[in-house]
Amino acid sequence: MGAVEDAPFLLARAQDVWVWDEHGRRYLDATASLWCANVGHGRPEIAEAVERQLRALDTYSTFGDFANPPALELADRLAALAPTAGSRVFLGSGGGDAIDTAAKLARAHSQRKGENERVHLITREHGYHGTHGFGTSVGGIAPNLANWGPLVPEVSRVPYDSVDALVTEIERVGPERVAAFFCEPVIGAGGVRLPPEGYVEGVADVCSRYGVLFVADCVINAFGRLGTWLGIDRWPGVRPDLITLAKGISGGTLPVGAVLVAPHVAAPFFTGAPGAPVLRHGPTYAGHPTCCAAALATLDVYEREGLIERGRTLEGPLERALRPLEAHPLVSEVRAGFGLLGAVELSEEARAADRDAVSRLTLACREQGLLVRTLGTGVAVSPPLTIAEEQIAEIGAGISEGLAALERTPLGG
Repeated sequence: MGAVEDAPFLLARAQDVWVWDEHGRRYLDATASLWCANVGHGRPEIAEAVERQLRALDTYSTFGDFANPPALELADRLAALAPTAGSRVFLGSGGGDAIDTAAKLARAHSQRKGENERVHLITREHGYHGTHGFGTSVGGIAPNLANWGPLVPEVSRVPYDSVDALVTEIERVGPERVAAFFCEPVIGAGGVRLPPEGYVEGVADVCSRYGVLFVADCVINAFGRLGTWLGIDRWPGVRPDLITLAKGISGGTLPVGAVLVAPHVAAPFFTGAPGAPVLRHGPTYAGHPTCCAAALATLDVYEREGLIERGRTLEGPLERALRPLEAHPLVSEVRAGFGLLGAVELSEEARAADRDAVSRLTLACREQGLLVRTLGTGVAVSPPLTIAEEQIAEIGAGISEGLAALERTPLGG
């Protein structure tokens, strides 16, 4: 905070894949803000939908029996995308509270079955699940876990790429004590880490075998980022118990999140019988009519322009733009080729010689008119689905120029 307080990077406007700073300089938004502006910036149809809703019913809660047309329509459209027919939808304000909702639902599911010891949550190293209470606790990025004092107990982590490690951990904890396993199909903020062949199917099978709920965190992966609606449907045989969504659901324009809940998890709360359990949980802005209107307009854009498939169509061009960077002496690895996202990791030597190397690379790319996302060990890209192939080539060229600028300045200097 202190480093940027007197020198903020002020953005003034945006259009499609471009943003402009306060001085009028243009930048290619290679990150779609934070993995979310999937339909590009400045969509007039979304702005118009928001204005219409603000003039009709600007805001109201959906607690108790309250509802509004945009919230009900959005829930129906999302439920129709779920891999399991009859799924229910819990709306929220974003990915962080979607994870909290999923964690509480997983534990509540066990409690309703009389399995009161089933409270343990397992997650993966490098995984990112937001910064709310449960999300911080089940995260797998070490710096994000530090300096908060005690977090949510009954949480453990396994290597991100090993099905066997999950089996071992479930056995160690005791299958009767494990409520859920949290899994980003492609890890995003933790370094754009692609799953090994068969991994997603493997962990889903393990969860089913042990009676552990499989929570697919698709906050980043969904809405075209992997070339499918939900991200997890890139693996058509996998049917998660809970799917968390946000970001691209509204193209990042207004805060919206959702949890798709499989019927067997939701059923106890929908019996309608006297004394049926009440889920005493929900954020103020769950089902916010104006936010839901923005999401509905965004879903229309995806459908009308065929944008969802572009996450798969453009994964090859993005990999071809980034892969040559692997030959640079400051780079240890490029991770790309599965969805419209990728990462360029700096070598351990480069980072050891200059602890600010990643930040300096980010700023060097910015000098080239390219906005990339700083990660712990490198930079990530996840451009809007509207990006053209020649603009994807500009991403590779911009990072290459950024690396050259970094190389010209002695590391540690």
